[in-house]
Amino acid sequence: MKTRFTERFQLKYPIACAPMALVAGGALAGAVSRAGGLGLLGGGYGDMAWMAQQQSLVGGATIGGGLITWSLDQTPELLDAALAYKPIAFMLSFGDPRPYAAKIKASGAALICQIQRLSQLDEALEAGADVIVAQSSEAGGHGMTNRATITLVPEVADILARRAPDTLLLAAGGIGDGRGLAAVLALGADGALVGSRLWASQEALVNENSQARAIELTGDDTDRSNVFDILRDITWPPGYTFRALTNTMTERWSGNEDELLLVADEEREKYNAAMAANDYTIGHSPCGQVAGLIRDIPRAADILEAMDTQATEILLRLGKRLQLPRVRELSPLDLPGVAGPQRGLRGEGGSSDG
Repeated sequence: MKTRFTERFQLKYPIACAPMALVAGGALAGAVSRAGGLGLLGGGYGDMAWMAQQQSLVGGATIGGGLITWSLDQTPELLDAALAYKPIAFMLSFGDPRPYAAKIKASGAALICQIQRLSQLDEALEAGADVIVAQSSEAGGHGMTNRATITLVPEVADILARRAPDTLLLAAGGIGDGRGLAAVLALGADGALVGSRLWASQEALVNENSQARAIELTGDDTDRSNVFDILRDITWPPGYTFRALTNTMTERWSGNEDELLLVADEEREKYNAAMAANDYTIGHSPCGQVAGLIRDIPRAADILEAMDTQATEILLRLGKRLQLPRVRELSPLDLPGVAGPQRGLRGEGGSSDG
């Protein structure tokens, strides 16, 4: 399966690994890239020693990286350290990418900008983003939107088709198997940024007790709140919340964060003890709503292959039902509301939404 994303980065699969902080280490990023996806090392809040250690575990694969933008604002020298490893692409999330765009692009890395709201798209395009990641509320970890993938992605695709037709689009949030991958390609994305499903892989820096909870729970069993940011004593900018698997902490404090702040020291002591003991009935498991699709912990390469195979089979089967012998070139008139070059899957006839 070929898309503009696979062609731009010479990939086998239209899948990138989300640069999950302290989860997407060198082993995971390297495994994803060797398998044919785009591995992104999760620099998170920025730790030079950690990044150096994880770079040594990449195994010679060509990978990219990523940092949390508002944290980078506080320690901008971290970007130089990250770019010194010559990443093929670099992703900025949760903040204004414009102050760092020129340096990233001058290094030769493609600039990937993740957005959660349409209001953030202007900054990303002004920064010259090569790739936009549209992250919906279904995603695990941090976000700031109540938008679903099925509406956010095509809306961003329409805007890019009009304003920046050469800018690639990845969908993020709720994509855990080939059905999700096929869906976002149909919605106009050039590929998917996958987080939680690769969080539940053998190479991810995640304790097996935490991953086991994802296997046991469903997509209903996640919570988006500020509970775990308070317990970790990390102050995020206003508007951002954190999705994790539900447990005794979220059951007690989600929606009652003001009360939690009054007893934060006592609750942090319980939380820190639980994390040290790998007890995730109290500690946090940053997994999104795809938890209900996670039933095993395979290798990252197997996850990518399964997703791509299932997506291809679905798209071919739907094509046969519609009696379309091949993917044809679509004009803007074929899709109401879309003006400009079409996005998504590439077939024999060229670029189209297939």
